[in-house]
Amino acid sequence: MSKLIFEKSAPGRRADNLPRLSQAEKDCRLRIPRKYFREHEAELPELSELEVVRHFTNLSRMNFSVDGNMYPLGSCTMKYNPKICERIAALDGFSSLHPLLPQLRGGGILTQGALEVLYETERLLCEVAGMQAFSLQPLAGAHGELTGMMLIAAYHKDKGHRKHKVLIADSAHGTNPSSAAIAGFSVVSVPTAADGCVDLAKFKEALDDDVAAVMLTCPNTLGLFERQIRELADLAHAHDAQLYYDGANLNALLGRCKPGDLGFDVVHFNLHKTFATPHGGGGPGAGPVGVKAHLAPYLPTSIVIRRSDGSYALEYERAKTIGFIAPFYGNFAIILRAYAYMLLLGRNGMRRVSENAVLNANYIQARLKDLYDLPYKRTCMHECVFSAARQAAKGVHAIDIAKALIERGLHPPTVYFPMIVKESIMIEPTETESKEQMDEFIIAMREIAAEVDRAPESFRTMPRTSPVTRVDETKAAKDMRFKAE
Repeated sequence: MSKLIFEKSAPGRRADNLPRLSQAEKDCRLRIPRKYFREHEAELPELSELEVVRHFTNLSRMNFSVDGNMYPLGSCTMKYNPKICERIAALDGFSSLHPLLPQLRGGGILTQGALEVLYETERLLCEVAGMQAFSLQPLAGAHGELTGMMLIAAYHKDKGHRKHKVLIADSAHGTNPSSAAIAGFSVVSVPTAADGCVDLAKFKEALDDDVAAVMLTCPNTLGLFERQIRELADLAHAHDAQLYYDGANLNALLGRCKPGDLGFDVVHFNLHKTFATPHGGGGPGAGPVGVKAHLAPYLPTSIVIRRSDGSYALEYERAKTIGFIAPFYGNFAIILRAYAYMLLLGRNGMRRVSENAVLNANYIQARLKDLYDLPYKRTCMHECVFSAARQAAKGVHAIDIAKALIERGLHPPTVYFPMIVKESIMIEPTETESKEQMDEFIIAMREIAAEVDRAPESFRTMPRTSPVTRVDETKAAKDMRFKAE
């Protein structure tokens, strides 16, 4: 394992050659109160510029990235990101803008291009979603969920309702119940039926006039389309419950089906997933929220408007708004990348995204279903979910299969989610992976299944080839001082 940068430090070695302070700078320093001065030098490693460059370059080569490898994380959509979108986001006219520059009311001609991007992105997302209005402010998918639930709460409060329950499928992403609870609702879980869809009979039992909203992912986290979605929507609307669309799996429907046409009233989209922005490790992200017309008055402020003279401005005066939910206008650089991506693809390109994503997932499902259990034997959408129960019976669990893929230089898929599938392995190849790349993954999965039969004890020490080998998962999570051997 590579040494820590502090272990490489040598006293007196420097990577900079800054000029000495001028007299004016020294005088300025004297005006700073002494309490803000360090009592001793910062304890930083001392290295040459070459050593610093080599250290971080070598560390970067240990990283796993979409640019270098397939990233089959289910329910996460880790697709390749076109570099043209990065180039556009880096254009000086956008990247050098300061968010405090005045808008039109102050003669802010410098911000018109950025405001137009925001306005046009909202229009494009409305078309994709089948919604009438969007807010680009939410900074992540979970933030979008919370914003959506706040909008629903504001809608019911405005109507004088005292609805306090939200129905959520037991296959939902964990952020769904969290967002509903933070927004002040109590959560009622609805079980999944034998076909992998929401149990309609149980749904009807749970639905009453106290239900404010129903949160659904469609297709769901099992990679299956909710066949009775229109009936679920009609039942919810009969009680004036709003139907919320978790857009994490939009990659399966993009260009082919609009959530608004399925009966959804509120949606959030993960721009950093479906619309191709690099993500992982906590960011960057953007989770815009779209609504039908009856919820538009409650959208966060500010809203970008287009004036009669064709110019753009920010509208702050909104009587029923839920207020500010993020600084400024959302994560602009991510929104800009998504805008460029949508223009790059166009209507037909977006349709091909979902077609290829679904085709790729079904190819993997067809090639592996003889060796790994398939809990729901249906054509899947953009991701497929297997169970390693057959391998677990021989002492090799889903986590061991993930470690075995790392041993082979491949990133593992999502394991142990969705939690309603025992020993679940959730695979999403996305539309950007070639047949050759998927075949490499499939061959590895088939070899692992064969090794389980031949030598199940060998999995206990995997991975052996990576910079960090097998660790105690529980201890690593609970004790940050724990160091892998």
